[in-house]
Amino acid sequence: MRTLSKRGKIYAAAASIALVAAGSGAAYAYWTTTGTGSGGAANSAGGGTVVLHASFGAGLAPGNSTAVAYTADNSSNTDTVVGALSATVSTSDPTNCLASWFTVTAVTSNSTVLGNSTGTSVGSGTLAFANNAANQDSCKSATITVSVTSK
Repeated sequence: MRTLSKRGKIYAAAASIALVAAGSGAAYAYWTTTGTGSGGAANSAGGGTVVLHASFGAGLAPGNSTAVAYTADNSSNTDTVVGALSATVSTSDPTNCLASWFTVTAVTSNSTVLGNSTGTSVGSGTLAFANNAANQDSCKSATITVSVTSK
């Protein structure tokens, strides 16, 4: 048997490495495919209902007006936004002290009400008592209530 020279051994080793590399590359196979999918989870039921309040000064008389402050309390742990406000007036004596003698406005601020907060300002307005030619004495001891809702 013939012995390889040092140079021959190097060529033989290089050829062996090349064959192994080429052979392992040829043995590698794979599949290709496409796919679709989805995932989902229910959101929390948070962001519950806020409680709205209207406050204004006492002592309103015919021909006068007073500022109204609208605030909100949020007992849930989720922030929410109070949108358009709508206000109405009622009286404790609707037969003699007519609600139609009063007008109220509600300027909306689209305010964020943080979770677990109270007294957050959400708007303002004006409550006015019309000065009618009719006798309005029945409103002297009546309680005026401003109710506010949000959409």
